Amino acid sequence: MERTLITVPTAIPMVALIGPHDDNLRAVEAAFPSVNITVRGNEITLRGPHIDCMALENLFGELMVVIRSGNVLSIEAVARSIAMLESKPMDHPAEVLSLNIVSNRGRSIRPKTANQKRYVDAIEDHTITFGIGPAGTGKTYLAMAKAVSACKLRKLIALFLRVQQLKQERSLVSCQELSMKRLIHIYALSLTRSTT
Repeated sequence: MERTLITVPTAIPMVALIGPHDDNLRAVEAAFPSVNITVRGNEITLRGPHIDCMALENLFGELMVVIRSGNVLSIEAVARSIAMLESKPMDHPAEVLSLNIVSNRGRSIRPKTANQKRYVDAIEDHTITFGIGPAGTGKTYLAMAKAVSACKLRKLIALFLRVQQLKQERSLVSCQELSMKRLIHIYALSLTRSTT
């Protein structure tokens, strides 16, 4: 029996890690029944076999990184994190759960599993990607999110290039001195002038 102490930084609220009504903690305890987990303040004490304590220390470290990235942990995210850490080769839940593909109005689309992250990475790295798998696993949803993300990126590049052109044409002040609202206003004016 080993005793391991994990100190959670004060910047991370314990309720975000442990979950409301200790739901996340119960999911972890169910997955590691051989370890006694005690929470006091911002400290988590683990008592159990060495290998399980090390796995739990790694799990809590990964979950803290996910929280630091601004994501909210749910029981499902904790269960997926445990499965990722137990899989061979081991995937890092922090890399998978904190990857934002596209965000809109406070909602982010991100992969939920290691295989979804591999799929998103393949879309990013290759011009043509075939996604084959059972229905309901997120193939079309993630592909469309990557397409929207690419369209947004192209629009920003087009805006930047148009502002550069306007700067040369009208001797505008540098982009750093212009606010983003002003840049968009200038871009919109140039579009309306070019269409009339």
